[in-house]
Amino acid sequence: MGTGWKVLIAAVLAALGAYLQQLAAPLVVLIVVMVLDYISGMIAAVRTGTLDSRIGIMGIVKKVSYLLIVAVGMVLDYLIQLLGGKFGLSLEGTYFVGLLVIIWLIINECISILENTDEAGGPVPPFVAAMLKRLKRHTEDIAGEEDDNPSAPVGGTSPYTGEAKNDDGIE
Repeated sequence: MGTGWKVLIAAVLAALGAYLQQLAAPLVVLIVVMVLDYISGMIAAVRTGTLDSRIGIMGIVKKVSYLLIVAVGMVLDYLIQLLGGKFGLSLEGTYFVGLLVIIWLIINECISILENTDEAGGPVPPFVAAMLKRLKRHTEDIAGEEDDNPSAPVGGTSPYTGEAKNDDGIE
């Protein structure tokens, strides 16, 4: 790779890091756990004999949609800052919605990694799974979601279909 490309990539990454500010590190963590989840899902599928390219492609599409959800959270943060400025409130550098979305997705991905590891026959400490599910509920509480049915799956029901979601919150 030529020096020009290296400079361009470094400049783009630096600009992106400066723009994202507090969201840069959590976003990198999200991308890493998304890759790990995909890999663990592939390992589980090979181990159980259910490897299917269509399911793999849909997994990639789902991961891309996660990034779109993060982008929506970032847009909401921008709008909150913009409106706050109109009312004389200084909300510079506040990325609450985007950060909450990223943390929620990281927790979901970690739960999915544990499920994939269990399905592949690997040992999963029960306290880790319980801790992640508790963190997910706590994150949802912070976001203002209310769970009227404590025995319902962690994901609740889909706002689009009304169908129950599995533990990772995905239909």
